[in-house]
Amino acid sequence: MMNPTLFILLLPAAGVLVNLIFGWRRGEKFAGWVAVSVMGLAFAAALIGFFLLLGLPADARAIRIDLFDWISIGTFRVGAGFMLDPLSSLMTLVVTGVGTLIHVYSMGYMHGDRSAVRYFIYLNLFVFFMLTLVLGSNFLVLFVGWEGVGLCSYLLIGFWFERPAASEAGKKAFIVNRVGDFCFLIAMFIVIGIFGTLDFTQIQAAAAAKLTAGSGVAAAIGLLLFAGATGKSAQIPLYIWLPDAMEGPSPVSALIHAATMVTAGVYLLARTYFLFELSPLAMNVVAVVGALTLLVAASIAMVQTDIKRVLAYSTVSQLGYMVMACGLGAYTAAIFHLMTHAFFKALLFMGAGSVIHAVGGEQNMNRMGGLRAALPVTCWTCTIAAFAIAGVFPLAGFFSKDAILYSAMTSSRGGIGFWLAGAAGALMTAFYIFRLIFKTFYGRCTLSIEDQQKLHESPGTMTGPLMVLAFLSIAGGWVGIPIIAGANIFGDFLAPVFGGGAEAHHEVIFELAMMLFSLAIAILGWYLAYSLFVMNSAGAGASAYAERWPGLYRLVFNKYYIDEIYDARIVQPIRRLSVRLWRNFDDGLLDASVNGAGGFVGMAGSAVRRLQTGYVKSYAAVMLAGALAIILYLTAGAK
Repeated sequence: MMNPTLFILLLPAAGVLVNLIFGWRRGEKFAGWVAVSVMGLAFAAALIGFFLLLGLPADARAIRIDLFDWISIGTFRVGAGFMLDPLSSLMTLVVTGVGTLIHVYSMGYMHGDRSAVRYFIYLNLFVFFMLTLVLGSNFLVLFVGWEGVGLCSYLLIGFWFERPAASEAGKKAFIVNRVGDFCFLIAMFIVIGIFGTLDFTQIQAAAAAKLTAGSGVAAAIGLLLFAGATGKSAQIPLYIWLPDAMEGPSPVSALIHAATMVTAGVYLLARTYFLFELSPLAMNVVAVVGALTLLVAASIAMVQTDIKRVLAYSTVSQLGYMVMACGLGAYTAAIFHLMTHAFFKALLFMGAGSVIHAVGGEQNMNRMGGLRAALPVTCWTCTIAAFAIAGVFPLAGFFSKDAILYSAMTSSRGGIGFWLAGAAGALMTAFYIFRLIFKTFYGRCTLSIEDQQKLHESPGTMTGPLMVLAFLSIAGGWVGIPIIAGANIFGDFLAPVFGGGAEAHHEVIFELAMMLFSLAIAILGWYLAYSLFVMNSAGAGASAYAERWPGLYRLVFNKYYIDEIYDARIVQPIRRLSVRLWRNFDDGLLDASVNGAGGFVGMAGSAVRRLQTGYVKSYAAVMLAGALAIILYLTAGAK
């Protein structure tokens, strides 16, 4: 049977190599077409792999390839192995499909940038490492991809490294993720000690026998893996890097937030669900952290003025939904929302990039307004994405978010508290996303007359991907309609991965009631934003609320001062300790010892050097003095 796995994986790597060798000489256009072409071919290979899996029996949908033994120590073996199963197949479709559209969009967005070739090399490399992560058949291969996307995020967030803010944001993302990665490594060592392998299939088969459900070891593995996931998927307390990641180009934001890095943590939770299921404590922590994250991030997004920062906190909040669903055991719902979120969030970021491109780099929504006439395609595609993320029927986000809310209410691990958190988050989501739409595209344009005359719609390379993603944001959710028992295509496809059939459903009336309530929440959020920012186009209504509760507004606007707290309690103490160690140990002891030894040798050398003057009379005088000293010594001895 044909195995497309290596083609999916190696095509982006081939793009990197070709552009490294030829791209610098051939220029931006060549590099862009190479990067787009390999991504399109990788997507085609992912489609072939998907249909190959569909042709197999449900319990045999896994295509493995083991290239060689990577580590061989006694009985411990780790291979360079890859596996295409329903979960990894779905992820490859999202990564390569949405990634291809982002690459096409980048050709227009990065046109004229003097570092465009380097950009496309980084972009292909990013996708290669993400595919390594999702296709790895064991923890070690996954971890290589895990670290690779961390490296590429650093390179792309700080792509415009001449800007201090960009280089600082890249460092922040890299350092914060090291905390989670350290926990991930410890979890891997514990897994090796217990199972003697890192292979997912072997661990899953032996998990129930070698780990006692509810034990401390099971909890430690689950919590450490989740700590790793909080870094990549930006959950409390390691979410602080993601809003600053906006310093990179807008297509980078779309790739990170929609199809690659931030989905890695959710993927890890789903891939290792059999370990989490053995620890109720770990599952509860995952669910609670996800619920808190979705609420905190959504509240911050409601008051931000930077268009990309609103979307960044939106991503953190939506990831909170996915993480909460994993904690509740609703893995299919989490992955379903991951897929639909990739469509509308990539569209929103690329739409924001189109706006920023049109207004000459401006990102403050308070300085925009009234752009729909000049940017009609951008306006309507972003509006579709807004309705999708708000959860309005029949768009994609309606079905995936409803699946999570439904699981929060009906799951044995869920309850009214988790449902209320999800519902409150949905209300805030609808409000902040339509606030963005109304402040950007409606009302009075606040740009200068000169800037308004320069407004223009983005080129076809940018608007084309927007329209494709708009279609996916409309139709992408229909594969997971939960109301038709036995016909949930999405759930049935993923069911073998999660060890059972499709998720059970209650009576149709109950499901309809839940869906209608979700729709009502979305409409209420839309109406609140409409009344504040369209009916009162000057925004006086919003200002009145800010003036009525100024302390609360400042608290939320300043992101609960979390960054300042981290800086005061963690960053600055570490910096002071580092300076003290440098001065007292490095400089005061090590450097002083080395410099002292060097100084002593130098002094001794200077003293000895005086004996070698180069003058014959000096040598004769020394010889005479030496002879006299010997004579005196011998004379004294004879007496």
